[in-house]
Amino acid sequence: MPDPVLKELLNVAAEAAFTAGRRTLAWYNANVAVDTKLDNTPVTCADRDAEATIREIVSRIYPDHSILGEETGESKGNPDYKWIIDPIDGTKSFIHGVPLYGVLIGVEVRGRPSVGAVYLPATDELILAADGLGCTWNGRRARCSSISDLKDATLLVTSASTLMKRSDAYETLASQVKLTRGWGDCYGYMMVATGRAEIMLDYAINPWDCAPLVPILRESGGRFSTWSGEETIYGKDAFATNAALHERVLGILKAEQRR
Repeated sequence: MPDPVLKELLNVAAEAAFTAGRRTLAWYNANVAVDTKLDNTPVTCADRDAEATIREIVSRIYPDHSILGEETGESKGNPDYKWIIDPIDGTKSFIHGVPLYGVLIGVEVRGRPSVGAVYLPATDELILAADGLGCTWNGRRARCSSISDLKDATLLVTSASTLMKRSDAYETLASQVKLTRGWGDCYGYMMVATGRAEIMLDYAINPWDCAPLVPILRESGGRFSTWSGEETIYGKDAFATNAALHERVLGILKAEQRR
């Protein structure tokens, strides 16, 4: 099978994310049963169905590609192409009827996160990006904001309480920005990528939580990295900003970790 081009990979990722996301709506606000995984995080039949749907679509088109999913682990294949799936990012939001959850699909091409698709079913937003192809938000070009002063910035977090247990970084940033909100998980990162917020901060993250975020932030003119500044989906923590604020926020995160 010839190597697929990035546009082809992006089209498949978009189809899979959209199809799986629409299926999750059957359980949204429907008092879905919730199980607890070994890591003490929730999972529902919607998570499992969405991942199965994505795996079926990807495997049908690219049967030799590797797939890593949050719920069912890794299927080994061609190491040059790894699909990384979070069928519902923001399951806690999902089970509480909060619309800020998403279906995440990223593709690593020869070890580089190169393709990203995020579909937010409850708000019907599809954000897509691939290396050199730009970033789109429901078909329109997506761009980060140009705000360059923290006093004008909006800071988003998934959980302020857990951030404060780890370091004083959240409180330091919150004291300097214009607005703080808890529009977290993937939705917060998409707010940054589409210019509606400037900073998104997470104290802990897994590869499936952020696989599509690297190309999406990169192609929308922003930055995604660990708290130490490394652009990787395999770090223990993460944050995203527009381009103008990355070094300023990174400096605060590094300083607070040294204390």
